[in-house]
Amino acid sequence: MSILINENTRVIVQGITGRQGSLHTKLMLEYGTKIVGGVTPGKGGLNVHGVPVYDYVEEAVKETGANVSIIFVPAPYASDAVYEAINAKRYGLKLIIIVTEHIPIHDSIKFINYGILHNVKIIGPNSPGIIVPEKCKIGIMPARVFRKGCIGLISRSGTLTYEIAYELYKHGYGVSTAIGLGGDPITGIDMLEALLLFERDMDTRGVVLIGEIGGDMEERVAEYVYENSFSKPIIAFIAGRTAPPGKRMGHAGAIIIGDKGTVESKLKYFRKADISVVEKVSEIPILINQLI
Repeated sequence: MSILINENTRVIVQGITGRQGSLHTKLMLEYGTKIVGGVTPGKGGLNVHGVPVYDYVEEAVKETGANVSIIFVPAPYASDAVYEAINAKRYGLKLIIIVTEHIPIHDSIKFINYGILHNVKIIGPNSPGIIVPEKCKIGIMPARVFRKGCIGLISRSGTLTYEIAYELYKHGYGVSTAIGLGGDPITGIDMLEALLLFERDMDTRGVVLIGEIGGDMEERVAEYVYENSFSKPIIAFIAGRTAPPGKRMGHAGAIIIGDKGTVESKLKYFRKADISVVEKVSEIPILINQLI
């Protein structure tokens, strides 16, 4: 079992003829992901790494039976690509992964709400994707640092996802599913929704939350766990402990406004919910050994 994707997932790549779309299509195919089609308007009939290219998402989904789309379309055109993918729900598309960054926040708000209205899940924007080791990789994550295991990873940071996955790998632990939520202030699937998916996953015995300053995702997770409990151990790591208030550090979502969003706020909420917090990445395998 896994969350959201598995070895039978059928994927189309929007923006497949672009440099990044083409490169990562090749890498996903090499991993074993079933890339069944690509979409670039005006390029229908072409072939990229053996994958047929279509002009329209609905055409690609109907022809290939795809149920997931990954979007590499540049920011000025990404919103249109997302709407087109959501509208393919009637032909079986269920999940959209948006790698594109620098999409205006108001655009993200609109298409994420449109996705909710049509019961289509969205990961991102500005997401590295999702991986189920040895089964399926949809995104830009470096597959070599992930090994199959029982730890679910939920992350707001792409680079830290890779670092922590490698730390687990070095100590003999592996990952059930790793999901990169995206670094923007507004994302589709958030930390709490991802956590609840792992609650139901029988292959996941514990969850590592990779948070950072800014926003209130971590606080909302802690509030839920405090009020409802959670059946599996949770370990949290918060990046950005030394960042000065009021300044954006890296991700668009990593900005502190008011009381929530600070490291102190997140740690306070985690402590109240009895969620274990580590200060260093190297402490995660040690704590996993104690808790799982």
